[in-house]
Amino acid sequence: MPWPIRPLRLVQEINVCRMVSRTGVAFSRSRNDHGRYPVSLHLYVRAHTHPVNKIALFADVQNIYYTTRQAYGRQFNYRELWRRVSARGEIVIANAYAIQRDDDQQRKFQDALKHIGFDIRLKPYIQRSDGSAKGDWDVGITIDVMDAATTVDTVVLLSGDGDFDLLLDKIRRDHGVTAEVYGVPALTANSLVRAATLYHPIEDELLL
Repeated sequence: MPWPIRPLRLVQEINVCRMVSRTGVAFSRSRNDHGRYPVSLHLYVRAHTHPVNKIALFADVQNIYYTTRQAYGRQFNYRELWRRVSARGEIVIANAYAIQRDDDQQRKFQDALKHIGFDIRLKPYIQRSDGSAKGDWDVGITIDVMDAATTVDTVVLLSGDGDFDLLLDKIRRDHGVTAEVYGVPALTANSLVRAATLYHPIEDELLL
């Protein structure tokens, strides 16, 4: 005996069939004993009507190391950051930018970041003859963020550096991405906070 179908249900079934037909994926239209479609069809429809939030995560390691140490005398909890960010979508890019120093402590720290899921980008530490040092990643981070903004939904920047404010303005305007910033409240530039879609203060829960 045919199932009783309400008008709204009929429209929904027609739309599902059209979607399956367009993609060339074959599913059975027969329902099971409980009056539902096979699980595979429900998963297919859900996946195509609720797209995953693709996230790119960029960690300015030097900035976060010095700001958390200055403000709290503690270290940042990268594992907790990963847990929070991954709960809101799929992390498809995760870069941690650091300075290359030849010591065991740095290597252990970088190995820990790799184990969490980060790709490590290293730049040599250069000591100039006048005593000043060069080793920031501002240009490298900017290039990588601009490239990623064309393929993701959300960019998460772990830094308090105000030099990135124009970058966030640009990717929000040109690509419509959500731009989130994690930074130490007292040491994050106000211009960067204003440029972000969402600002997350680094406080006790994100510290070791």
